[in-house]
Amino acid sequence: MTGPSRSAPVGRDVRATVAGSDLDPAIARAGVRSGAMQAWVVDAPGPIGGGPLALVDRPVPEPGPGEVRLRVSACGVCRTDLHLAEGDLPPHRPATVPGHEIVGVIDALGPGSGRFAVGERVGGAWLRHTCGRCRWCRHGAENLCVDPRFTGWDADGGYAEWAVVPEAYAYRLPEVFDDEHAAPLLCAGIIGYRALRRAELPPGGRLGVYGFGASAHLAAQVALAQGAVVHVLTRSEDARRHALALGVHSAGPADGAPPEPLDAAILFAPAGELVLPALAALDRGGTLAVAGIHLSDIPALDYARHLFQERQLRSVTANTRADGEEFLALAARLGLEVTTTRYPLAAADRALADLAGDRVTGAAVLVA
Repeated sequence: MTGPSRSAPVGRDVRATVAGSDLDPAIARAGVRSGAMQAWVVDAPGPIGGGPLALVDRPVPEPGPGEVRLRVSACGVCRTDLHLAEGDLPPHRPATVPGHEIVGVIDALGPGSGRFAVGERVGGAWLRHTCGRCRWCRHGAENLCVDPRFTGWDADGGYAEWAVVPEAYAYRLPEVFDDEHAAPLLCAGIIGYRALRRAELPPGGRLGVYGFGASAHLAAQVALAQGAVVHVLTRSEDARRHALALGVHSAGPADGAPPEPLDAAILFAPAGELVLPALAALDRGGTLAVAGIHLSDIPALDYARHLFQERQLRSVTANTRADGEEFLALAARLGLEVTTTRYPLAAADRALADLAGDRVTGAAVLVA
């Protein structure tokens, strides 16, 4: 695997039994010489059991102005990829390569690129373009840009041997994390961090975390490091055990009640029906932040039970580059434990199916 190895036990690697094997390095080298590569595309959006992804041969992409090309060494598997594959998020272009938690080494620079050098390890993330002109961009809220573009939705992502990313939206990665354990930081970590901030958890406050996958297991560690009391509510027994192993104060079923009123809560599960119990669990003045890009329908609210006494319901919309830089530095400083379930690129379809079936502990990662 390309990239520095960790000198300290920052990540935990949970090995999955999967079909397929890692690509032979000699074949990969031959690929760039021949101009061909393997990549997964969203071929026919629909239920994951119907095989919406297809493994295809694609030309190795050439970086355009202001872009860099990465030889992909690892790519995280995000629930947003599942939403795109299953059609919960409408496709922006046909046969797009998913994946927006990309780690790789730069092997080519586009015209005018100068922020990085060939041979540097960088990360490519979800946000890949903002207009820089709208009032949100001008006031530090580029995540609300009116003309954004996203990796793996508007442009090809990292479920491939090579990927191209705009250098202005790429990240230098902390050396303490190897490639596999750095990948989930690029979306799961960053968006979880933004969700935690949006939840306005007071110092030493009581936080409820609904759903406990890739994003939640990182956000919970940040909250614990900040002195919070953390209660996890999730349908997966394995996830509850994982949460307790990371030091949370309690872990129960998703539709249950936490052992005490909450000052803040984050909903990571894409289940609108959990909005009601999460709001009901808030103490006066508490805030619920919904972290997902997609959420099933929310049932009717009861004003007195769910919103009165100044409870707040807030959404989380992507992240800014400043969020990303701040979180990556914090993750390295805190030594976050990144739990991964590893798959070869050839098993990307299996990884998404396992994610849909709650069979992934922590974050699924495709590794070259």
